[in-house]
Amino acid sequence: MSAYSNIVRFIVKEGNEEKFLEVFNTFVMQEGETYSTLVHTGEREYVAVGAWESEDAMVSARPAMIGNLDKMRDLLEEISPELGVTDPRSGNIVLEWN
Repeated sequence: MSAYSNIVRFIVKEGNEEKFLEVFNTFVMQEGETYSTLVHTGEREYVAVGAWESEDAMVSARPAMIGNLDKMRDLLEEISPELGVTDPRSGNIVLEWN
């Protein structure tokens, strides 16, 4: 079972979904990442989910994840002044089904 997960919500600016998906499709899994998916959750809204071998593996990958965000930051709407263009969460995986 993966030990740690991160979840990030994005809202794509109107008219930019195709470009957002093109950029997102260029991302590669990072060392220690065991699973990654992008879910379309609403009109122009997406959630990325990653599973990691450990919290340390996820923390080590943060610079790459921020680099990926920088490639698409201009395609995203600000969610709020406090959050900016992403709504991130992370934590221990407590249950997992296959």
